[in-house]
Amino acid sequence: MPYIELDNADRERLFYALHRSRETTAKVVCVHGAGGSHLNWPAEMRRLPGASVYALDLPGHGRSTGAGRRTIGEYVAVLVSFLDTLGLADAVIVGHSMGGAVALETALSHPERVRGLVLIGSGARLQVAPAILQGILEDFEGMVKLFGEWVYGPDVPDDLKRQGQQLMAETSPKAMYGDFLACDAFDVMAQLGEIHAPTLVITGTLDRLTPVKYATFVAQNISGAQLVLVENAGHMVMVERPRKVSEAVARFVTFLPTTE
Repeated sequence: MPYIELDNADRERLFYALHRSRETTAKVVCVHGAGGSHLNWPAEMRRLPGASVYALDLPGHGRSTGAGRRTIGEYVAVLVSFLDTLGLADAVIVGHSMGGAVALETALSHPERVRGLVLIGSGARLQVAPAILQGILEDFEGMVKLFGEWVYGPDVPDDLKRQGQQLMAETSPKAMYGDFLACDAFDVMAQLGEIHAPTLVITGTLDRLTPVKYATFVAQNISGAQLVLVENAGHMVMVERPRKVSEAVARFVTFLPTTE
């Protein structure tokens, strides 16, 4: 499992998981959501056929060093540095929740680096209730437990919920708070028409954090965007229905024009 070092004052080291298919035609970079890590991407997503899949840990998350950021723009800068360091001229950016915000902002500010967009459980605006921000600072353990219930659909086994809570608890309260601040300030609703990258939008029909109306708005306002609704799945749709989500992403990636 490799690392790269960012060319910044703190010399932060970013961890990423990499899987290359035998016949690789696409480069795919997966960006996790608030308080997450590369482990939020199930094996089916990290092993897409015909693709090299890079699933990174953002600074202050998972195995990466450094501090989490407080704006989506700062995370975009990290992602672009990641692409630069690995010599990726462009890639299909797959983002979940906050990672979807990073993907959208990258498509707006660095369109030449985005071959395609896959937005999973995300939206063009990610407003956060003040009680959530306050709760992270005052009762982090309680908020992790609460989110462990909110982010899944009703038929998810308790073991899977506990695993998700454990992964989230490994992120520091400071990094988690910064992530949700970044989400709260994010709003590109009026700019979606400026995005011309091929786009796939996926959401669970029972997502309580980024409901179906968020996905529908994005799909309706990016020209040519495709919308996939996954029945009875919650916010962690790629974990709850890994086969369905990965197959949809694989189909989308397969039909993208290549750069080679």
